[in-house]
Amino acid sequence: MRPSKDPSKTRENETVSVLRFRLEPTKEQKQTLFHTFYLCRRLYNEALEERVTAYRENGVAIRYTEQQNRLPAWKQEHPEYKEVHSQVLQNVLQRLDQAFVNFFEKRARFPKFKNKFMFRSITYPQARDTYFRENQVYLPKIGWVRMMAHLPFDPSSVKMINVKFHDGKWYANLTYVTEAAVPLTEIQNTVGIDRGLLSLIATSDGEFFENPKWLQKSEKRLKRKQRQLSRKQKGSKNREKAKHELQGIHDHVANQRKDHLHKVSRLLIDRYDLICMEDLPVKGMMKNHRLAKSIGNASWGKLGIYLEYKAKNAGKQLIQVPPQYTSQLCSGGCGTLVKKDLSVRIHQCPTCGLEIDRDVNAAINILHRGLEILQQVS
Repeated sequence: MRPSKDPSKTRENETVSVLRFRLEPTKEQKQTLFHTFYLCRRLYNEALEERVTAYRENGVAIRYTEQQNRLPAWKQEHPEYKEVHSQVLQNVLQRLDQAFVNFFEKRARFPKFKNKFMFRSITYPQARDTYFRENQVYLPKIGWVRMMAHLPFDPSSVKMINVKFHDGKWYANLTYVTEAAVPLTEIQNTVGIDRGLLSLIATSDGEFFENPKWLQKSEKRLKRKQRQLSRKQKGSKNREKAKHELQGIHDHVANQRKDHLHKVSRLLIDRYDLICMEDLPVKGMMKNHRLAKSIGNASWGKLGIYLEYKAKNAGKQLIQVPPQYTSQLCSGGCGTLVKKDLSVRIHQCPTCGLEIDRDVNAAINILHRGLEILQQVS
């Protein structure tokens, strides 16, 4: 499995990334992990109920610190919680607090009570290098668990361990910090890329990268499995089995999409020293119900993330430019604004006579803007 990386800056010279490895816990360890999930889910729901009740009845907003300070008393009242690592319990309350932050900042809906299908992960927020040895990871209160570490990593750089049960499989997501000390390479090859739906991207060199549309290719199977699931009795083993089969198809589609995006981003980073692309408001565009499905299937946002961290690790540069009028403006140098809707696929300039694919025209304009920005900051 390819490493999943979702970088975010901590300090100017550091990058946070995530590696995912398969786990193979024993039968006893699985039982302990499932019991830990149950206890953590119960704590999450109790803490959510406390917040909701306090605000509804007294108009009081309870904060994370207050609930965290009451954890020792909670463990005295419920001795079974002594079986769970204290930092795991603190992380449960942090997860709830973050859900409220996301709600108040209008990034998510009001936090929900979790059922057993919605709470299947725990996090150890302070990992140590002593938690790792060859093909094993130590999970406090669980023990040493077999881990299929298919890629090398520095245990001393791992800051957090997330254990997740998904579609019948166990995973360890290791969050680690790396020093971004790769010097920038000399810029020789440059490119502008325009993200689209018919093709995934078009480049200023006139090259098109296919949009495989994995979701559309699997829609018939997904609909059939969804119908089968809806006919199963709730709480039955057959319904659980049907749900796993449906999830398996979704996972397969997601893995196909990630694999393709990794290959495209790697090819671009290997070939070019400077990549320019539009700074698109992808989340806002997803609110358009006519385009949301196609944009989500193309994964514009994920492609940008992959290009960003690959460029940083390779000493290449990625510049995001304002997207206004990149498709309408003529790239032939005359500066004419040729208005056209999405159905018009060819850019035809009445001033200079340039006739070119609209996406390639946009990619050339994106490259020009990126070069201008680079010259301004140099």
